Amino acid sequence: MIDTLSVNGDNSIPETAVLVALVTREQTQEQVDEYLEELAFLATTLGTETKKMYTQKLEKPDIRTFVGKGKLEEIMEYVKAMDIGMVIFDDDLTPSQLRNLEKALKVRIYDRSLLILDIFLKRAQTAQAKTQVELARYQYLMPRLTRLWTHLERQRGGTGTRGGAGEKEIETDRRIIRNQINVLKKKLEKIEKQGEIQRKNRSNVVRAALVGYTNVGKSTLMRRLTKADVLAEDKLFATVDSTVRKVVIDQIPFLLSDTVGFIRKLPTHLIESFKSTLEEIREADILLHVIDVSHPNFEEHMQVVKETLSDIGATDKPTLLVFNKIDQYRANAEVAEDQVNGQEMEDIFEQEEPITIDHLKETFMARGEEEVVFISAQNKENMDELKTKLGEMVAQKHYTIFPNYLKHDVY
Repeated sequence: MIDTLSVNGDNSIPETAVLVALVTREQTQEQVDEYLEELAFLATTLGTETKKMYTQKLEKPDIRTFVGKGKLEEIMEYVKAMDIGMVIFDDDLTPSQLRNLEKALKVRIYDRSLLILDIFLKRAQTAQAKTQVELARYQYLMPRLTRLWTHLERQRGGTGTRGGAGEKEIETDRRIIRNQINVLKKKLEKIEKQGEIQRKNRSNVVRAALVGYTNVGKSTLMRRLTKADVLAEDKLFATVDSTVRKVVIDQIPFLLSDTVGFIRKLPTHLIESFKSTLEEIREADILLHVIDVSHPNFEEHMQVVKETLSDIGATDKPTLLVFNKIDQYRANAEVAEDQVNGQEMEDIFEQEEPITIDHLKETFMARGEEEVVFISAQNKENMDELKTKLGEMVAQKHYTIFPNYLKHDVY
C-alpha cells in the first residue's frame, strides 16, 4: 500500500547523478551552463552528488530519448562504469521519453519538475504544504508510470533501479494514485477553507509579502524584520510553507509573509496545488520583491518572478524592489575589476573608490518605476532605509483602511 511519498533523509549516503541539458536555438551554451549549475544546486538540496554534466546541441529534443543516439550511448557508458544512481534532465520528459530512457539507462530518471517536487516534499513542514506537494507529485507521476521502474518503488521498500514491475502492478499503482489524489483534494479543500477564514480575520490589517527567486535571502530578511526564528539556509527552497509574522514600524502594525521562492520552469501542477499558499501573495497589499544582486543572472531571475506573479494574478501591486546581498556584489565587482587588468568597465566598475549605496543608486537598477532599496540582510546593512521605505508604503495603505484616525489617536 502506498501511503506517503518519501525522499532520501539527510543522514543517508549521498546518491550520485549525472545532469543532462540541450543547447537549442532558444538558449545559448552559456545559459545552459548556468541552468545546469542551478540544477546541480537543486540536486545537492535533495542530497544528491553531481558527478558529471552533459550537453548536446540539438534544434529540439529527440522525441524518443530527448538526446541523440550517440550522446545517449556516451551517457550509458559513463553511468555503467561509475555506477551512477540517477540521471537528471533539465527539461520535462514526456512519458515515452521517460520509458525509453529508463529502459536504456536502467537507473532512476528524473526531470527538472520531479526533482523540484521531491525537494518541496522534503522541505514541507505544515499539513497544508505536505498535502499540496503530495497532490502535485501524484498528478505529475500518474501518466509517467513505466514497467521498468516507478518513482513509487521506494514506498515498497525496493531499490527501484534494476528490476521490472509488471503491467498488472502498474495498473494497481494507477488505481491507488487515483484514489490518493481524490483523498488529497478533499483534504486540501478542508485546509483551504480554514485558511480563507484566517485571511478574512486579517482583512483590516495591512499585509505585505516577500517574493523572489529561490535562495535570494527572503527568510534572512524576514528574520531581520520580525526577529522571529525563521529557517534561513543557503539552499534552494529552504522555505516551502508560508510564514506570517506581525511587524511594527513607526507604531503602525502590519503582517509580513515569507512565501515559497520561485524558480524557472516551476512545475505547473505545483503552482496549481500551491494556489492557497500563494493566496498570501495575491491578497497582499504590498510586495517586497527580493533580488540577489550578486547573482550574475539576477535580471533573468527578476523576469521569472514577474512572470510567475502574472500567472497567479498578483501583478499591479505596490512593490518595493529589495536588492539584497550587496556585500557579495561588491566582492564580485572587485574580482571582475581585477580580471580586466585595469581596462575601463562600464557603470559601477568605473568607480575607483569602494562601492557605496550612493553608487548603486546611480546604476540602471534604480531607474525603474518601482521603489528601490539596496541592502545586505545578512550583514544588516542599510536596513534603516528599508524600514523607512516599507513603513511609508504601509502607512499609506493603513490610512486608507482607517482614514478617520490619526496615528497618535490610535497608538
